Amino acid sequence: MQTTIETLDRLERRLDVAVPAEHIEREVEQRLRKLSRTVRMDGFRPGKVPLRIVEQHYGPQVRSEVIGDAVQKAFAQAIQEQNLRVAGYPRIERKTEGGDEKQLAFSATFEIYPEVKLGDLKTVKIARPTHAVDDADVDRTLAILRKQRVAWEAATRASQLGDRVTLDFIGRIDGSEFAGGKGSGMALVIGEGRLLPELEAGVTGAKAGERKTFPVSFPADYAGKDVAGKTASFEVSVITVESPKLPEVDAEFAKSLGVADGDTGKMREEIKANVEREIKKRVENEVKQKVMQALIDTTSIALPKALVEMELQRMVQQARADLQSRGVKLEKLPIDPAVLEGQARRRVTLGLILGELVKEHGLAAKPEQVRALVTDHAQTFEQPFEVVRWVYSEPQRLSEFEGLAVEMNVVNWVLEHAQVEDKAIGFDELMGAAT
Repeated sequence: MQTTIETLDRLERRLDVAVPAEHIEREVEQRLRKLSRTVRMDGFRPGKVPLRIVEQHYGPQVRSEVIGDAVQKAFAQAIQEQNLRVAGYPRIERKTEGGDEKQLAFSATFEIYPEVKLGDLKTVKIARPTHAVDDADVDRTLAILRKQRVAWEAATRASQLGDRVTLDFIGRIDGSEFAGGKGSGMALVIGEGRLLPELEAGVTGAKAGERKTFPVSFPADYAGKDVAGKTASFEVSVITVESPKLPEVDAEFAKSLGVADGDTGKMREEIKANVEREIKKRVENEVKQKVMQALIDTTSIALPKALVEMELQRMVQQARADLQSRGVKLEKLPIDPAVLEGQARRRVTLGLILGELVKEHGLAAKPEQVRALVTDHAQTFEQPFEVVRWVYSEPQRLSEFEGLAVEMNVVNWVLEHAQVEDKAIGFDELMGAAT
């Protein structure tokens, strides 16, 4: 068996294989003889089927298997001898031109993993946000929690900012109704910005039972192209006006948040702990994104097309499965792989870089790190112990935490070698402005 490897470009290689025909024929005959001892065919007793009949029925299939095995064996042997790491799957083709009857010639075209040259992180600057949770942050969070549990009471006065109004409406352009311009029993909280500002302004100051007609201009960039840039006349009937009533911060409110004895002091402590946990998570995520981008920016690497294509296909399949689980029909919302290509290239790049960092600096996940991550995750559930036990009983789920531990080790290593500056940041900026 003869093999030669040719370099086609930076990562692509081609392996030429020549297998002696007599070896193939000898192996085919041996497999057919072995098969004839067990094959069952109508009109013959088991093990008594003539070899020539077995060959007629199974010869092509057996020959294909033998040739495939021979090529795969030659490929594996050549890769091992050359100490090459194959990226993706080889493209195997049979060579027919200028062939030798005494040999079967094939070529296997494939890519190899690139050499990863890690960049110098000494000049990289990473801003790490910091925030110490105080009583004001707890108060802000309490305000959000109260809004989430708001009750609505019928109001006899005119509607105002923050009220919920229920509407029937019909919109017309040049006297004709248009698609999407009619609604019945629609609830709207004035000030949330769900509808066009002119429509919200038109119902502000109206009482239940009142009927109003007013113009509404659609922006030129409005999603509905048929009405974009046009002015419609809306006829609106206000069915109800309701004012918000926020719950009092008392024992009942504390119980609704899971504090069994209704102690508002404990409630504030738990809220503070949850906010601190959320802030820690957001800071870690932001720093991780900056670290990963720094690794990409400082590392020179060539990407195997095969790995990018495999990651792209995996992402497309995942997106399709996600859409189908939500009841979305793919024919109505097709997925364009080109949209995901940039993200696929980024994932492959980071995978190669992180793999090299882990190998070179011993950053593999340690059992105690994984346990700490799982335990911390479980604290957000009512029965943390059961969650921990479940994670450790699911290998796939556990592997996700192992991956997080590796990322954590990489991030910490990079922070030790880069220039890190702590930057105090406001609660709203870090958490998102409270609404």
